Parts: sequence; C-alpha cells; structure tokens
Amino acid sequence: MITLRNVTLRRGAKVVLDGVDLTLHAGDKVGLVGRNGSGKSSLLALLRGELHEDAGQVELPRQWRVAHVAQEIPDSDLAATDFVLAGDTRLAEAQAQLAQAEARGDGEAIALAHAALADAGAHDARARAQALLLGLGFAMPELQRPVNHFSGGWRMRLQLARALMCPADLLLLDEPTNHLDLDALVWLEGWLQRFAGTLLVISHDREFLDAVTRITLHLEHARLQRYGGNYSHFEAQRAQQLQQQQAAWLRQQERIAQLQRFVDRFRAKATKARQAQSRLKALARMERVAPVLTAGELAFEFADPGQMPNPMLTLHDVTVGYLDAAGTSRPIVEGIRCSVLPGQRIGILGANGQGKSTLVKTLVGVLPPLAGRVQVGRGLRIGYFAQHELDVLRADETPLQHLQRLARDTEAAGALFNGQSTREQDLRTFLGSLQFDGDAALQPVGTMSGGERARLALALLIWQRPHLLLDEPTNHLDLSTREALALALTGFDGTVLLVSHDRALLRSVCDTFWLVGGGRLQPFDGDLDDYQRYLLEQARQRREALASPAAASANPATPSPTPQQRRREQAQRRQHVANQLRPYQREHAALEARLDALSAEQDALLAQLGAASDAATRAEAGRRLKAVQAELAEVEQRWLTVAEAIEALQRQAAADAAALP
Repeated sequence: MITLRNVTLRRGAKVVLDGVDLTLHAGDKVGLVGRNGSGKSSLLALLRGELHEDAGQVELPRQWRVAHVAQEIPDSDLAATDFVLAGDTRLAEAQAQLAQAEARGDGEAIALAHAALADAGAHDARARAQALLLGLGFAMPELQRPVNHFSGGWRMRLQLARALMCPADLLLLDEPTNHLDLDALVWLEGWLQRFAGTLLVISHDREFLDAVTRITLHLEHARLQRYGGNYSHFEAQRAQQLQQQQAAWLRQQERIAQLQRFVDRFRAKATKARQAQSRLKALARMERVAPVLTAGELAFEFADPGQMPNPMLTLHDVTVGYLDAAGTSRPIVEGIRCSVLPGQRIGILGANGQGKSTLVKTLVGVLPPLAGRVQVGRGLRIGYFAQHELDVLRADETPLQHLQRLARDTEAAGALFNGQSTREQDLRTFLGSLQFDGDAALQPVGTMSGGERARLALALLIWQRPHLLLDEPTNHLDLSTREALALALTGFDGTVLLVSHDRALLRSVCDTFWLVGGGRLQPFDGDLDDYQRYLLEQARQRREALASPAAASANPATPSPTPQQRRREQAQRRQHVANQLRPYQREHAALEARLDALSAEQDALLAQLGAASDAATRAEAGRRLKAVQAELAEVEQRWLTVAEAIEALQRQAAADAAALP
C-alpha cells in the first residue's frame, strides 16, 4: 500500500504538493491528470525516491520493486534484446548470485542461485523480451540491432520495453504513448490491462486512460483529489462537483448580501444594534465557499480561411519516397490517385514506417514526388504542423518576436489575408487567445516547457489562416488543450488531413480515413473501432505466421516426385529467393551505411550547436540539423520497409522448404 500523509513538496519557490493525503492499494490502476506544469512528474519522482518531501511522510512497502521509463536517451552498443533483458532486475540479481557462488565454489549457494533463476523465469526471459519488442513495433531483424543504431523515438520505445520487462510491484509511466503509433498503443493497452501490479500513469490520451485506469488522481493548485473510475468518469464527477460548488457559492453570496444589507441598514439604530452585531459575527464565522474559477481555460478558433480552391490537391499516379545516398529512387507508397476537396476531414492511418509522414511531406512540398504529379490548387495555403518544427523555434526569442517575424515575412510576400493586422497590439491580442498573454508573450522560448512550445508552434500555424491543415498536432499538449484544439478543428471551415495516435481527436474531427500500408494508399472502409479490430487481426496473423508457417498439404492423387526432382525443385526455389533477396540486401547495406553517416553528422551538429557562440553559426547548424534529421527519418523508414521485405522472403523460403515432400 502507498500512503502519503500531509505531504508538502516544493520545486524551488513553487509549492507542488501542499498537505496532500493519499492511499493507494496493491493492484490499483491509477491515472494522474492535471495541466502541464502542475507537478505530475514531480509526484512520480517523489514515489521513485528521486525527490524528498519537504514535510509529511511518504510510505511504500520496503520489498516493492518500482519500475519506470528512464527519460534519458540510451547510447549503448548492446543488442536491442539484451538491452531490454537487462531490465529484469530479479533475473539480473539471480545471475549475479550464481556468478558469486560459482566463484566461491559454494555448492549450496549454486543450487539456491539456480532455484532463483528458475523463479525469475530465466528459461523464457529472452522470448519475453522479444515479445515486448515485437509488440511495441520492432521488426524481427531489429531484435539484434545495437541500441545506438536506432533513432531517438525508437530508443524511447526500448526504454519502455525495458521498464515493462522489470517484474515490478509498482509501475510508474510518464507519457508512455508519445512515441507510439496506434498499433503499438493498442498492444500496450492490452499489456497494461493484464499487468498484476500497481500502475500509476500520466497521459494526455483520453482513450488510453479510459482503457487502462480505474482510479483518477487530479492534481490542481498543489492539491490532489481522488476520483473513482477512469478519465471519462472523472470528467463527469468533476463537472457535477463544480456545478454544485458554483451553486453553493451563489447561495452563500446571496446570504452574505442579505446579512450585509441588514447590518448597513440597522447598525446605527439603537433598537437594532444587537441584531446587527449578531449578523456581523455570523459573517465573520461563515466558512466561505470558493468560487469556481474558469479563468485561464484555453479556447480559440480558426479564422475564416476565405475562398478555397476546388480541388485543393490532386495526385496523378504519384509515388512517394526518397533518394538514397547513390541518388537511386526508393519508393515507399506507389500509384496514388486521389483528390483533396474543400471541407474534407481525413484521418491518415497506418503503422510507423509505412509512409504516412513521407506522404504528408510530399503533399506539402517538402519532398518531391518520385513519380507522377501533385497538382496544387491556385492560391492554396497549407498549414503544416510537424514535430521537428518545434526544434527550429529560436530559444533566445519570445513568442511575440516569432510572430512579428512571421508577420513581416508574410507581408513581404504579399500573402496577408484580408483584415490580417501586423500591429504589435493585434499580435499580442492574438497570442493572448492561446494563453501567451502579458509576460508569457515576452518569455524566451528556451525557458518554456514542451507543451508551451507546441502551443506556440500551433499559434504560428493558426495565424497564417490556412486552407488545409496537415500532420500530428497533439504531442506535448495536455488534455484541456487537446480538447480546445478538437473543438477548434470541428468548427474549422477548411480541410483537415490529420496524422495522430490520439483516437479521441480522430473520432471528433475526422469522418473519412485513409490507410497507408503495403506500399499503397487506399480508403479505409470503417471507423476507428474497425481499425483497432483490423490491427488485432493483423497481429494475430503475424504471430501465427511466425509460430507455425503453414505447410502446403500434399495431394495424394499426384505421384510423389523422385529424389532428383525434389533436389532440382529445391535448388530452383533457393535460386529464385536469392534473386529476389539480392537487390534488397544491397539496398539494406547501403541504407545502414547511410544511417551511420547521418547519425555521426547529427551528433557533430548537436555538439556544434552546444559550442557555438554566435547566432549565425547556430542558425546554420540548426538548418543543417533539421535537414539531417528529416533525411534520417526517411532513410530509417525505408530501412524498416526493406528489412521487413527481406524477413518476409526468408519466411516464405522456409515455408516452401518445409512444404516440399
């Protein structure tokens, strides 16, 4: 059982927890919610023992194992499977116990160590680690790939798998869904639902919280309030609570006014002085009900985008992909024929590495099509919100300076919308609508949280009054900001193409879905529930294919082939597979070499950014870093596609060999 008694916690001058009491029992599944910056991560750090309370008492069972996802990006040459396997602390302790016993030559200790290894599940530990990796979206060839060969997002998935590998009594997860696509997210929900220990998770994904939690803790104004039920139940209970509080406050205000009127009227009259004094004392003793404060709630809207071209975009037999280091075209999605019309709301679905981001970058003009033609409607304004845009926000500039620069560039290009003002006061008013009011508009970006930077990037996009909105807009945004964004998108008169793993946002905004997979773009006939069933079915088929490849049954009516015929057929099949594999293997080697070169250049640029003293050098390094990271993502996606093709051919070859009599 976890117990907090009258706990106070400070971070610098800020009080994060103020006299908090809390009890959680073994096996509780708890969601921790609250605005960005309210102190949720600090509470998890307190439970991990990384912070210590300033007052009060925190009690956890002494024997409990606590697991969490390390936030630093690992840089290890361990294979992915071995890195995750090291997260099983009980197994590691048993292995260390055995090594010490063998070094001493202590037979009894060796026997006890082997028993501890059996209890820790040493016999299937590697298989369990690999099952975690496969569930989180890693392909079979990647299981032995060194950790430092993966990008930052995939390394964070490795950290998550390592935390899940730990046989924990208490699992602490801080935004575990940020780097997951829908496939991995659905798998993680199922895993956490089966987890037998106590879970405390911070997330801004409503449907994820609803699926895995049964208790909700709301952190606000340094106070922690417990609610029974998942996030949807919490919302309903809190809304009712706030209504009751507001009604009680209004009744009390009426009573206070009534008493005050009596005092003001009769205080000077000798015959009523005693009654007036009595009412004054009643006012002084009255325990005041706090009003419901709604100030600070984010609410914004997209301005009218004006006249829109029809169609906005038309794709004529388009192939999207990239050029490798040798200048060879590497297609990812081919034969795209579609149009984007005014008012459409399209959600783009598909696993990581299938080409969603490549498609969006081609639509926006960041990448040229490898084949075919993208026809752009005349005067089309595209609002493109990509996550790497956050990296090029200037750390030493303020939100107002960012918007002023955008306004100057827009004005110089003659692209100002009718009625769009570049006056400083109007720009400040606009920023205030997205909670960058007063001093917040003058705060350097480098001192902002991830959520504040994401909100600034969103503000810059909204100011441009786009016709068409693209890509993933919700990472780092808290639940209330996501809900405000969903409302704004619902009222947006333009077109939305949305790449997101936030199912609540997709449900509320999109009415049409496209599926990217297997090198094709096609309409998905169904809703998100259908897509989730589709993902589960695909995962089941992959497991069955890996566990027991189907063997072709022999036809008894057909004469059995002679040994010479069997050898000839086997040789032909091997040659056929080798011919198919050869170009993929050459490309795979070239991609790995390019990944190594890009990773080295990225590290050098990061070091240059840290050491640069002048703005021009930092700007040039930042621009090059953005280009390197974009190419790294594209090459990595193609590497995954090629690896999966190689794996499929090898599986097919094994199945063919098994099918031969």
